Amino acid sequence: MKNISILGSTGSIGTQALSVIEAHPDLYRVCAITGQSNANLLVSQALKFKPELVVICDLDLYNEVKAALAHTEIKVLAGVDALCEAASLPQANFVLTAIVGSAGLKPTIAAIKAGKDIGLANKETLVVAGDLVMRLAKEFGVKVIPVDSEHSAIFQCLVGEELNSVEKIYLTASGGPFRGKDRNFLQTVTKNEALKHPNWVMGAKITIDSASLMNKGLEVIEAKWLFDLEADQIDVIVHPQSIVHSLVQFNDGSMKAQMGLPDMKLPIHYAFAYPGRISSNFKRFNFMDCPELTFSQADAKTFRNLDLAYQALRKGGNMACIVNAANEVVVSAFLKDQIGFLEMSDVIESCMNKVEFIAEPSLNNYLETDAHTRIFAHQLVTKQVK
Repeated sequence: MKNISILGSTGSIGTQALSVIEAHPDLYRVCAITGQSNANLLVSQALKFKPELVVICDLDLYNEVKAALAHTEIKVLAGVDALCEAASLPQANFVLTAIVGSAGLKPTIAAIKAGKDIGLANKETLVVAGDLVMRLAKEFGVKVIPVDSEHSAIFQCLVGEELNSVEKIYLTASGGPFRGKDRNFLQTVTKNEALKHPNWVMGAKITIDSASLMNKGLEVIEAKWLFDLEADQIDVIVHPQSIVHSLVQFNDGSMKAQMGLPDMKLPIHYAFAYPGRISSNFKRFNFMDCPELTFSQADAKTFRNLDLAYQALRKGGNMACIVNAANEVVVSAFLKDQIGFLEMSDVIESCMNKVEFIAEPSLNNYLETDAHTRIFAHQLVTKQVK
């Protein structure tokens, strides 16, 4: 029996993770769940799965959740700091970090220091402080198993292989809803258009990131830390069918690809079961349903966020932290109709040029960089609105 804490249980990844657990009650048990502000769903999940601990991050909703669970023995906490308690719960031996954004950093570190294996669905944790997180994982003997479909694919392709035999990896991208469009078209796109992903059902933030290719840029940075690679060893190719989730090219010229239907329950299921595989009733891919698989080069000139992410990776230090914080601000602004689609890249680039660069940052440096970048990005967005 694997005892699992789910950080972000009310989001897309969290709800799908609970469906995987529900299908295998003899293998998995939920011991903690957390949510940001969807109190009704969080309470419903708590009553169904009966964890020891429930955390609602929005302090204003604490009394509502507490009252709804008062007739149970479930402990209810509130606030961001309570996430660290959920992440380090003694009875948990696996923590799925599915919180959106850099808010996942501190609880992930808390879980690692408590010796918990990590199912990482929060790419921003490694984007912001990948060197620190992976160093701690090694120090505490903790496995970090990626849950992003692309990184899960690379991870699966590398099982049984030596990391030093990797020549290059290819992260696949669907291209999002604006694949093949030029900058003139992108100048006037709306949030509703950007939220219509052709293949994946995801939360709003990651869907906008996918449309701008920032999601792929963040995945490039994440891949560097997960697999100890250099920027030139990571390439992005557009694969509209989303069947080949990513590929590894080895130094003898051979390649491995991991394939399957676009369903996030697959990488979640793999992370929970690792190092084994457990039978599932998920729908199977049929080549006859999709006889043509196509690939093309990603357009980093039109979708500048991808290029900005590569620049941050090559610069190192706290630059990726700056990019991530600025991106979280501009995506939020875009979803509120406060900024245009192409203007998001302009704000991110300005932050890269203006926020203090630190070559060898500490955890406090990362946290301060994140805070300062958000303030500066908000100021830039406000000027755009005016």
